[in-house]
Amino acid sequence: MNKIIVVTGPTASGKTALAVELAKIYNGEVISADSMQIYTDMDVASAKPTPEEQQGIPHHLVGFLDPSESFSVADYVKLCDECVQDIRSRGKTAIICGGTGLYINSFVDNLEFDDSKQDFAFRDEMRKFAEKHGNSALLEKLREIDPQTAETLHENNVGRIIRALEVYHTTGHTISQAKAMSRQIPSPYEFIMITLDFDNRETLHNRINRRVDEMLKHGLLDDARKCFEQPNRPTAAQAIGCKELYPYFRGEKSLEECVEELKLRTRQYAKRQLTWFRRDKRNLRLIIGENDELSDIVKKAVDLINSSNAV
Repeated sequence: MNKIIVVTGPTASGKTALAVELAKIYNGEVISADSMQIYTDMDVASAKPTPEEQQGIPHHLVGFLDPSESFSVADYVKLCDECVQDIRSRGKTAIICGGTGLYINSFVDNLEFDDSKQDFAFRDEMRKFAEKHGNSALLEKLREIDPQTAETLHENNVGRIIRALEVYHTTGHTISQAKAMSRQIPSPYEFIMITLDFDNRETLHNRINRRVDEMLKHGLLDDARKCFEQPNRPTAAQAIGCKELYPYFRGEKSLEECVEELKLRTRQYAKRQLTWFRRDKRNLRLIIGENDELSDIVKKAVDLINSSNAV
């Protein structure tokens, strides 16, 4: 396999299980593309693959960074490239697996970033602006100068909104302009990109609800409480799976109410993920039916990969 396999899709779609099976078939190793799985702790909240789920397949870019430390898309692209080179140098197939579309597209599109200009005073000013006027007002500020980037960001993703504003503030050009210039240099790699999708939205919703229930059984409350009690971890504190449980810790809502909110927010997040991946026409959609077993999904993926690799 000369090409890099990319497995994307919404949360709870079964990306990890598929990536592991493909790694067995194509002599591969997995590189995570998940903006929360990079952090130490938060094992349950970020749905890190357990040793049992990894089945002996090496996984890279998982659990290597303290949640108090910052990490940019540029950092991810650099580290992902290092992993790909290492894996390929050993005659193996690199399999990128995750649901953070910004990470995946930035690597696939070979985007180059200029992170040399930083203005911490400006960041603090924008943070205070969001606290005073709300996240939606901050996103609107970005939309006025860079509607293309604003369209890709949720209002709760304050860190990325501020970074986009900071790029314009320090360089005079927007992130979308920088991306357009960067895309002039194609990637040195070839990719087969597979997105897991569903023939019935209810199928995905049921999978999400079951996953949340399983996460609660395996220690989600402990993960969320750690984030709640350590305010110096702002990125981790915003993770879906943690912040929805904070009202329970504050005694404002029952656990049942918070769990229902978590399931709702996760379903909404999955919808945004699917919207992101569906608009990239390079993605080969692998449709999962309600009764599909893992073996069925693997067979569909292998058929897509083999037919695409022959082109």
